[in-house]
Amino acid sequence: MTKPNNQPYNINNKGVMAAAKQIASPNFDNREKDCAIDMVVIHNISLPPSEYGGNGIIALFTNELDPNEHPYYAQIYTAKVSSHFLIRRDGELIQFVPCNKRAWHAGVSNWQDRERCNDFSVGIELEGSDFELFESAQYKILNKLLISLKETYPIQHVVGHSDIAPGRKTDPGPFFDWSAINQ
Repeated sequence: MTKPNNQPYNINNKGVMAAAKQIASPNFDNREKDCAIDMVVIHNISLPPSEYGGNGIIALFTNELDPNEHPYYAQIYTAKVSSHFLIRRDGELIQFVPCNKRAWHAGVSNWQDRERCNDFSVGIELEGSDFELFESAQYKILNKLLISLKETYPIQHVVGHSDIAPGRKTDPGPFFDWSAINQ
């Protein structure tokens, strides 16, 4: 059996990437007809905060987070959020929402006088935090993903969550190396 990461980094006409492990999130809806996907938003996430490798992120994005499992979860378990992709610390790539659907990752947001960035963006979560470096394996997979997204969609901007929600969000944070990605 071929592992997902041995598959090509191509996105099919349904917005699905064969190289990604597929875990469906219910937290998405349809994009407006003829809406160009022209932006990528990079985030960071860890659940519990600053802990890696567990199932918290997946549980959050699939509405299965147990509020009794960790005190922090009691604050967020009812949130209906998702992202198109998650890149784990070891480089594992997971897709939760097809790219041609609108994932709920940006919240209240604005980019160059355009509101509601979920409408025209792809969200990529990196397992990490604002307080430590990301792994080289994550940058490697992120660059492969960005190349594929740019080959598939008219991507014009690669931004951080902090760029589209300043004052509200800080990710991907000061330890994200923007010079390490293909922009």
